[in-house]
Amino acid sequence: MGKVNLAMDLFFFLLTIFSLFHHPVQALTHNISAVFAFGDSTLDPGNNNHLSTLIKANHPPYGRDFPGSAATGRFTDGKLITDYLVSSLQINDLLPPYYGYNFTTNEMPTGVSFASAGSGLDDLTATTSSVQTIATQIENFEAYIEKMNSMLGEEKGDEILKNAMVIIGAGSNDLIMNYYLLPSRRSSFTLAQYHSFLIEKLQSLIQQLYAMGIRKFAVAGLPPIGCLPLQMTLSGISSNITPHPRACIADQNAAASSYNSELQTMIQRLQSAPGWQKPLVKIAYVDIYNPLMDMVQNPIKYGFTETTRGCCGTGLVEMGPLCNSQAMTCPSPSTFMFWDSVHPSQAAYEALANLLTLTVLPQLAD
Repeated sequence: MGKVNLAMDLFFFLLTIFSLFHHPVQALTHNISAVFAFGDSTLDPGNNNHLSTLIKANHPPYGRDFPGSAATGRFTDGKLITDYLVSSLQINDLLPPYYGYNFTTNEMPTGVSFASAGSGLDDLTATTSSVQTIATQIENFEAYIEKMNSMLGEEKGDEILKNAMVIIGAGSNDLIMNYYLLPSRRSSFTLAQYHSFLIEKLQSLIQQLYAMGIRKFAVAGLPPIGCLPLQMTLSGISSNITPHPRACIADQNAAASSYNSELQTMIQRLQSAPGWQKPLVKIAYVDIYNPLMDMVQNPIKYGFTETTRGCCGTGLVEMGPLCNSQAMTCPSPSTFMFWDSVHPSQAAYEALANLLTLTVLPQLAD
């Protein structure tokens, strides 16, 4: 009888421990009506599939961990941050692309992504890669609003926009392509000047969206771009060191950190500008840099065993067309911080999304 009681006590002890660590998280109470995304590949769920560009992810092994193993055009093995966020908000299962999506009256108000992989705040970044500029993304948003108003009425459309959240994620490609890889902007801007140029472009974008009726903004800073596998590879090649070192590039991370500081200053300045409808206007800075650096420095905490290479191919340079069905792929993408040489894995995106749900959404939800 004593053994039975001991077994029962152990069972209830384990059950109690399980309930403590698996207690259901209550849904966030919010009035966010829709989510709209603008920017680059970190937010593009497949818009580039419809463009004449090499910057596409609509082929295997992209999407291997997406429902149905579908290569949707998302630059990762599964879902993006925005997919997890709209699911947390319980307004949609996924955030669809603007292009190629057949909207219904019920689905349209929940939002879409206008982001285009390879784009940036600098128009030169997008045109160099034959993808869509931020200006074109805004034009598409205008067309979306017009269609939404024709389907639902202007009053309903205005209400949706007022309570919608816009997510902006851009700037990484500008530095990687136009400053570090190509001499396009480095020949005419100092790093500080280019930062200011990009911040001005971003401020203009926020002001345009405000004029269109948006009142809730989540604006992402830059990641530690010196920790991207591609940047490590290129740095090792240029240094003529054999074997190539696999370590974050300190000066590139410092550049990203400096940009982020200037971005936060701009947001504070904009929030205090006259003419903005306070407290209706909310602008939340989305810190991408520190969470990703924590993944690099404390990978075990996130279940990662590799943070310096991508899962696809060698993980050193593969991205887009180079990450294809012929490229060898790691057996467990969830143990890799990066999916290809530039983009995070679904596991990394999910960890970021969980953090943003706790820290950013509450700033915009009321």
